[in-house]
Amino acid sequence: MNPNPVRAMVGGLAGTIVMTAMMYIVAPMMGLRMDIAEMLGSMLGNSWRAGMMMHFVNGTIIFPLVFAYLLSARLPGGPTAKGAAWGVILWLLAQVVVMPMMGGGFFSMAMGGMMAAGGSLIGHLLYGSILGAIAGAPEARAVAA
Repeated sequence: MNPNPVRAMVGGLAGTIVMTAMMYIVAPMMGLRMDIAEMLGSMLGNSWRAGMMMHFVNGTIIFPLVFAYLLSARLPGGPTAKGAAWGVILWLLAQVVVMPMMGGGFFSMAMGGMMAAGGSLIGHLLYGSILGAIAGAPEARAVAA
C-alpha cells in the first residue's frame, strides 16, 4: 500500500522542519556548523534564501513524492522503518554525491568529518522516520451510524 501523497508531503514538511531545527540549533551546540541553505545557495547565486527554499522544496515535495510513489512499497518494514530507510538512502546520496559537489568533501571531511557525517545521519534518520510515520499512518475510517 502506497502512502497518500498529500500526507507524504505533510510528513516531509514536518521532517524538514525538525531536521532544519536540528541543523541550526543542535549542531552548533556540538561545535558543528551545518548550513545547508548556504551550501545550496552557493549553487544559486550565493543566495541563502534561495538555498533554504531549495532545501524545503526538496524535503517537502520532491523527496516525499519519490518515497510515496516509488519506494514505500519496495522498502521493508512498517511505515516508520520505511521512512528511516529512505532517510539513510538520502544521507548516503548527500554524503557521497552532494557534499563533495558543494565543497564539503566525501562524508563531510571538509566540514567536521565523522562528527558532521554522524550529525547528518541523525538528521536524515529523523527526517525519514517522521516522513514515514505521517505518510504511512492508517487512514481514519468513518464510523457508520
